[in-house]
Amino acid sequence: MLTNNSELQLSQVFDVKGKVALVTGGGSGIGLMITQTLAVNGAKVYIVGRTEEKLEKVVEVHGQNIAGQIIPIVGDISTKDGVQKILKEIESKEKCLCILVNNAGIAPEKEEVKGDPTEFREKMFDGINEKEWLDVYQTNVVGPFLMSTAFLPLLQKSTDSHKGYSGTIVNISSISGHIRISQGHFAYNSSKGATVHLNKMLAAEIAKNGIKVRVNSIAPGVFPSEMTTQESRDDNQKSEMPKEHKGGLPAQRPGKDQDIAAAILFVVGCQYLNGQTITVDGGYEIQVGN
Repeated sequence: MLTNNSELQLSQVFDVKGKVALVTGGGSGIGLMITQTLAVNGAKVYIVGRTEEKLEKVVEVHGQNIAGQIIPIVGDISTKDGVQKILKEIESKEKCLCILVNNAGIAPEKEEVKGDPTEFREKMFDGINEKEWLDVYQTNVVGPFLMSTAFLPLLQKSTDSHKGYSGTIVNISSISGHIRISQGHFAYNSSKGATVHLNKMLAAEIAKNGIKVRVNSIAPGVFPSEMTTQESRDDNQKSEMPKEHKGGLPAQRPGKDQDIAAAILFVVGCQYLNGQTITVDGGYEIQVGN
C-alpha cells in the first residue's frame, strides 16, 4: 500500500533497481565498492578491468544472492580501440546504459619531495621517467574522456526510455586533484586535477548541446584500495587499512565501503545534480588546504 509522500522514501529517491551500469576498474578498491553498492540495490553492473581472474573473483564472491547482477568484461579503457571493443560488447547486449562510472586509474610509486635544489632536481628531474607521466594521463584523463564520449548515445537512450531519469556519468577523481601538496605524487595529483576540470568541461559541453546526460565527479580521500595498500585479499578482492592509519584526520579513520555507497547513490540518484565534484575525504582537504 502506498504511504503519504512515498516519492520521498529512500527506496524511491535512491532507486537503481533495473538500471544498467558500467564501472571501469570495478574489480577492486573504490570501483568494487561502487559495483557492490549498485548491484546489491538491483542494478545490472558490467565491470571492466584488464585481469579476467580478478573480475571473475568479484562475480564469485560479491555477485551471488543479490538483487542485481555483476557481469565481467575484460578490456582496456586507455585507448580508442579498447573503448570501442567495450562499447561494441555493451551495444550487443543492452538497449541503453544508465550509469557510467569512470573509476579506473593508475599511480606510479611515490617520490619523496625534499632537499636542496640539487637534491630536488635529482629526484624530480633525473629520477622521473617521462613515459610514466604519459601513462598516468592516458589512463586517468584520456580514458574517462574516451569512455564518456563513446557511450554518450547509449546514455541518452537511458534518458529517453526512463521517465524522470537522466543517464549519468560519474568520474572518480580524487582530493589529490584539489589539494596544494604533492603527496609525492606529482604525476598522479596533476592528472586528477585534470580529471576534475575534464568533468566540468564534459558537463558544460554536453548540456550546451541539449543532451540530457548528467556529468558529476566524486573525489575520494584515503580509502583502502590496491593503490593505497598495494594489495587486496585473494579471497574477496578487498583491501584493508587499519583505523589508526588515518587516525589524525577529523574523521579519525580512513574511508569505508558505506561512505562510497552513500556518495554514489546520491550522485546517481539526484537528478538535479550536474557538473559538480563531491568530496568524500573525512576532512583531509580542510586539514591540508587546497
